[in-house]
Parts: sequence; structure tokens; C-alpha cells
Amino acid sequence: MNRDRQAARSPRGWMGRAFAIAVALIFVVFFVLPLIWLLLAPTKTPLQLLTGNPFSFGGLGSLAENWQSLSEFQNGIVWTWLGNAAFYSGAALVLTLIVSIPVGYALALTEFRLRRALLVTTLIVMLIPNTALVLPIFLELSAVRLIGNPLSVILPFSFFPFGVYLTYIYFSTGVSRDLLDAARIDGAGEFRVFWRVAMPLAAPVIALVGFFNFVGNWNNYFLPFVMMPGRKAPIQVGLAELLSNVPLFNPTSAGSVTIEVPVLALATIISVAPVLVIFLFSQRFLVSGMTAGGTKG
Repeated sequence: MNRDRQAARSPRGWMGRAFAIAVALIFVVFFVLPLIWLLLAPTKTPLQLLTGNPFSFGGLGSLAENWQSLSEFQNGIVWTWLGNAAFYSGAALVLTLIVSIPVGYALALTEFRLRRALLVTTLIVMLIPNTALVLPIFLELSAVRLIGNPLSVILPFSFFPFGVYLTYIYFSTGVSRDLLDAARIDGAGEFRVFWRVAMPLAAPVIALVGFFNFVGNWNNYFLPFVMMPGRKAPIQVGLAELLSNVPLFNPTSAGSVTIEVPVLALATIISVAPVLVIFLFSQRFLVSGMTAGGTKG
């Protein structure tokens, strides 16, 4: 105890504590304060937002007015955007799980030709930014006349090499080969071993892959912006359209249908809410999925 107190009183100890406090303050300034402002902004009028205390609560009446303004914008198009985002992300999630889990299992626990080449290719593709693939994907889908079709978003969203790699790591380190071999000795075929033995053990990594895929797709802006214009767009593209109707950010919008900053803040919160709800209900599986592959099963 005395040594700890002496270390804390030493110059190095004070410098370490000061550095930790400085990092915490920077985190608060750049991340926590903007989040608090965002949560409070929809409760205010535009005038209160510009002239009042930025971290004060406005009122429930202002919140109701901002909600009504958002709902009335282009006949409630924000709800159409939310429905589009849920459909695109949900359909892509189903396809991702159907593909990623069996492929990760095959790479980890079976032997076949070109297995190593496929794994290396997966790792290489993971390093390519998604935005770099938008142009070739657009040209490819344009050639088959799918631009404007939901498949032009769902199919690229389903391409998730990171999910394949996560599943590969999990099955390589978190599932006992002896258990699978015992099932094979008992006469189970490979598909039955995968479905009846491996899949129940893979619930944590399924939740992890599903969460990362859904969040990435939900927050994806560039691909849907190119593929699905207008009312077919998801909420992230819709937020950009809302932003273009805010006079503060786009002075040329004056005189047309405008959106005030509190309404834009409310739309931003609504766009984040589904991901937040999913995280709160699935965090137990996410934590177990992140740690399950740390030791050999």
C-alpha cells in the first residue's frame, strides 16, 4: 500500500493520472457532449436551439411539434425510408447468415481443394474498402438492369467476408473437433453434424455476425445512394435529403419546403434507434460471441 501511495505521489504517477484525465476529457468533449446535445435538440424550437443553453431541456410541446413536422415532410416519407432500411438490411442479414455460417464452418473444420486459397482470398477482400467496390458493382448491376431494384442493394449488402472470417475463427477455436468426430462415428452425415451439433454451439457467433452485418448495412450510405434514389432510398440517404432542406446548411433551400435543425436532430435519433434497441437486447450474445473463441473448446 505504501509503495502504491508513493508511486501515485511521484512525478511519473501524477503525469500518468493527468494524461488519463486529459484523454477522458477529450472523449467527453468530442463524443459525449455532442450526443447530449443531439438528444436535447428535438425538445426545442429553432430559436431556443440557437440562443438558449445548448444543454437545457426545451419542452414536450416543442418535441411534439418537431415530430409532427417530420411526419408531414413529403407525406411521411421518413417512415418509408425507415421501412426501406429495415427491409434491405433484414433481407441482406438473412442471406449473409445463410452463406457465412456454412462457409466459415467448412473453412475451419473440413478439408477440400482450394481451401487455403479461399481463406486467403477472404482475408484480402476484407481489406478492400466497401466504397471502392461501388463503381464496379454499379456497372455490373447496370448490365443486368437491376439498378433501382431492391436486389441492387440487398445482394451487395449480403457480401460480408468479415462474417465468414469471424465464423472461421469461432469454429477453429471454440468448437471441439472431437465432439464433431463423435457425431460422425455415430453415423451422422456432414450436413447433420453441421445442423445438429455445430449450429447450436454457434449461437454466439451467429449473433455477432448478424449484429455487425445489420449495423454496417443500416449505416451504409454510398451504395444505396447510387442504387436506390427517391422514395426507394433507406433512412441514411433520406437524412442527406433532409439535410439539404435545412436552410442553415443549404441557403438555396430557402423558399421551398424546409426542415429546421431540431427536426433534423429528431430524424437522426430515429435513424439510430433501431440499432440501439437491437444492441441492448443482444449484448449478452455479442459479449459471449467476442470471447467464445479465445480458448480451445
